[in-house]
Amino acid sequence: MAVEREQLLPLAKEGFDLAAVRFPVVNSSGCVKVLTNFYSAPLAAGTEVEAKIHASYVEIWRQGKCLARHERCFGRQQKVLDLDHYLEALERKPGALAGATALEQWRAQGRWPASYDRYWDVLQQRQGKQAGTRAMIEILLLGQRHGAARLRKAVEKAMELGCSDTAAVRYLLSADGWRRTSQMPSNWVPWLPMSDRNRA
Repeated sequence: MAVEREQLLPLAKEGFDLAAVRFPVVNSSGCVKVLTNFYSAPLAAGTEVEAKIHASYVEIWRQGKCLARHERCFGRQQKVLDLDHYLEALERKPGALAGATALEQWRAQGRWPASYDRYWDVLQQRQGKQAGTRAMIEILLLGQRHGAARLRKAVEKAMELGCSDTAAVRYLLSADGWRRTSQMPSNWVPWLPMSDRNRA
């Protein structure tokens, strides 16, 4: 072994990817077909991507960036969807949110807390069905920048304060907004109109 070791090449500094790789194209439903299933991708139809197939998950890459990661599905002809990938399209057609398959999957995965339904209901009551749903979609888009955990806390805090608009959630997502709100009396919400402030 000692003699052979002198003849061996040094170990590679970087490991190699164990994933199987495919190059599918995004279809009109915003999905790519990987092996026998379809996975959502936040890209325009017709875009070619690199799909990396690991033992337990699938990644969608484009221009050196990982744009989506899904738990691998071992069924056949199944759709694995992430609601985040459809929010911009749903802004243009908010009525499609309620029956969206991606929303159903989020509910099944526990990614859609009951507080979101309650807040969505309040938004629709105050702004109307379409405008209220569009406002809910705007709020969900904030989660892409701030993270799902922070968004949920902000929505639940807004409900606790009796607020029901996108601006309130956006304010609460800022560190400054959260700190100031936590120091105020529960019935004092400075960004609300006087009529809403009295209800809070």
